[in-house]
Amino acid sequence: MFTGIIESFGTIKRIESNGEGKILHIGCDLDLSRSKIGDSIAVNGACLTAVQLGKYDFKVDMAPETVTRTTFKQMAPGKRVNIERALKLSDRIDGHLVAGHIDGTGTISSVQRESNAVIISVAVDSVLAADMIEKGSVAIDGISLTINQCSDAHFQVSVIPHTADITTIGLKQVGDEVNIETDMLGKYVRKILMGGALKHDAEKSENSDISMALLAKNGFL
Repeated sequence: MFTGIIESFGTIKRIESNGEGKILHIGCDLDLSRSKIGDSIAVNGACLTAVQLGKYDFKVDMAPETVTRTTFKQMAPGKRVNIERALKLSDRIDGHLVAGHIDGTGTISSVQRESNAVIISVAVDSVLAADMIEKGSVAIDGISLTINQCSDAHFQVSVIPHTADITTIGLKQVGDEVNIETDMLGKYVRKILMGGALKHDAEKSENSDISMALLAKNGFL
C-alpha cells in the first residue's frame, strides 16, 4: 500500500526482456540500505517487488499483465520515474490510499499555467472515467492528485510548483502517456451498487436490489 506522495526521482538504467515481461534496473536518490529483497516499491505508480538491491539502485521483475496495462510497454533507458516505498501502518497518509495496481493509461491533452499552478487535462477511456468524481482522488504515475473536473472522456488536475519540481508530472507534455490508478474506495462502492457485477459499463446487475432510481428516490442522488 502507498500514499501517492513521491519520495524520489528514479532513472531507468537498463531494461531486459523476460518473455512478455520485463526486468528493470533503476537508479534513485533514496538510500535503500535499510530496504530488503522482497520489499514493494512503486515505480510510476506500479507496485513492483525488489529482487536485487544496492544502496542507490534496485532491480524489479515486471509481469506481462503489468507491462500491458502501463506505460512501461514503451519505456526506454534514461527515462525519469517516480519512486515511493511501501507505506508503514504507523505512517501518516498525506495523499490517499494507493494500491499500486494500475487500472490503465491516459494521455496528456493539455498543459496550462494558471497563476502558480499548472492545470493538466488527461484523456482517458470511459471505463476509467466511470470511477472518477470531482474533488475525488486519482494517482497519475503514482502521484496523488485531486480531480478538479471530470467527464466521460477527460479529467483535470491542478499541480502546485512543489509537486511539479519533485515528480515527473512537471516534465510532462501534451501527448505523453501516463499511468492511472483510480480511487480504490470508489471502485468498491461502485461494485457494491452494481450488486457485485464485474462489468465496467456502469450497468447494474439484474439481481441487485439497489438501483440508481432507488438511490435517487431516497435522496442519495
